[in-house]
Amino acid sequence: MSIVQIQSITKRFGAVTVLEDVSLKVDDGEVVAIIGRSGSGKSTMLRCINGLEPIQGGVIQAAGHTVTQAPAALRALRQDVGMIFQSFNLFPHLTALENVALPQVVVKRSSKEEARAVAAKLLERVGLTHRVNAYPAALSGGQQQRVAIARALALNPKILLCDEITSALDPEMVGEVLDVVRDLAVKGMTMLLVTHEMRFARDAATRIVFMHAGKVHEEGPPDVIFSRPVTPELRQFIKTIGMD
Repeated sequence: MSIVQIQSITKRFGAVTVLEDVSLKVDDGEVVAIIGRSGSGKSTMLRCINGLEPIQGGVIQAAGHTVTQAPAALRALRQDVGMIFQSFNLFPHLTALENVALPQVVVKRSSKEEARAVAAKLLERVGLTHRVNAYPAALSGGQQQRVAIARALALNPKILLCDEITSALDPEMVGEVLDVVRDLAVKGMTMLLVTHEMRFARDAATRIVFMHAGKVHEEGPPDVIFSRPVTPELRQFIKTIGMD
């Protein structure tokens, strides 16, 4: 059963069309890695799914919600669709525990005690039990991103959108974040990942979507996409990234 349905969407920034007649379905429990060159529309598509960017045509349905720009509809959508960004976006004046607890209090109206208990469990899940009282400035980039993942999980979303979540990290910190995402995938979290970590995409994703010039150009299982690309654009991309 499809938990995300994108039907013929168009997205423009002024006179520039970034997404053109894009359609995509994602089933419950799938891990879909979205790859492609910079400017191909990957991140914009995620932002449209979460209602961060309005579309100029088509329909998006996610976790049972039709995506619109109505404030009440967006609040309901974002309880079921979590998003993690390149930048960590943590509140610098709050501890790791407080950063994870806050959305539960604000969005779910949880009590502070309940929210802190859930936050502690989530930080344990991402391997940060020993850093619950640390402020973001005292955390490494990888640790901050793991706090951001815990925060996204705090509302118990049905879908998790990940937008190049390792691109701001030093190379030695990438692995610790990808390990958390890999564990979420194994446990059945539905995820759409925009990533430049191709080997991770090949190993963790159930399906690869290759975007080119604002369109879904080719898609399929990782072994097929990387070993038997059909279009010259995908063949050239795979050669460029050293996956051929």
